Amino acid sequence: MVNIFSVYKFILHGIMKLVGVRPQTVEIEPGTIMNFWVSSNIPNKIENTPKKSKPAVVFLHGFAMDGIFTWQLQVLSLAKNYAVYVPDFLFFGGSITDKLDRSPEFQAECVAKGLRKMGVERCTLVGLSYGGMVGFKMAELHPNLVESIVATGSVLALTRSISDASLERLGFKCWPDYLLPDSVKGVRNMFEIAAYKFPYLPDWIYKDCLEVMFGNRKEKEELLGALVVDDKDFTIADFPQAIRRQRKTAMYRGGRPPCSNGKTFRLQQAAQGNSCFFFRRCAPRLKRPFLFFCFLLRTNESFRVLVGNI
Repeated sequence: MVNIFSVYKFILHGIMKLVGVRPQTVEIEPGTIMNFWVSSNIPNKIENTPKKSKPAVVFLHGFAMDGIFTWQLQVLSLAKNYAVYVPDFLFFGGSITDKLDRSPEFQAECVAKGLRKMGVERCTLVGLSYGGMVGFKMAELHPNLVESIVATGSVLALTRSISDASLERLGFKCWPDYLLPDSVKGVRNMFEIAAYKFPYLPDWIYKDCLEVMFGNRKEKEELLGALVVDDKDFTIADFPQAIRRQRKTAMYRGGRPPCSNGKTFRLQQAAQGNSCFFFRRCAPRLKRPFLFFCFLLRTNESFRVLVGNI
């Protein structure tokens, strides 16, 4: 029987190529190869004015799926007016390495090197969950590359206390039990936890997902193990982006915020115009893509962070 996810993936890749978004393999260093989906910069023949360089937007995926599968709706919305880059993290999609480093810092360095090899000088990062944590590392380590960052369903770092509290709340002993399911029930639980009022799907869809979406299990378990850091080893980075613009970032971390009704809302700071957006769940990019798209367009003027519970 044909796997529905394999068929959809084939169709999705074809659609992306039709709109000018194509895969590109970049050798980061010997033994490390990273796959990027990149929008083509084809000049508009109708316009007589000189072509301006498009602002670069880099989409960083979460732990469940690869880049283009995660961000398909946003890529289709932005590809016409933005230079869109969608990397597959190492051991996702077509990206692989023979190095033993599994830290988010290594992922961040690989993405940054790949972007520079493709000529990207400045960019806005958009990260989901695991991608948000990698994005924060990129912003910290490469301030001249990262102009701003949007993160949803993420934290600055997965400290031991945050990890333990989150696992207890979710009802799992470890992150692989949740993010690397080995049964149809496990896949169903993962999607139902990640999204608010996830629609009913028959078991055969989850079975097809299980067959194609969770390869490189050993390496991914190592990625999850390297993600958790001891509280004593974590310090909040002083992001140069915020300093250079003389602005602060309003952030909400942990628990349920005041006046939360399960919907997206905005937190105001006393400082001039400083704000952040809070998403209670990790699926606004999927369930409310147009609202999420509007938020992305606001990131060009200031260093803003979209944060939410993991």
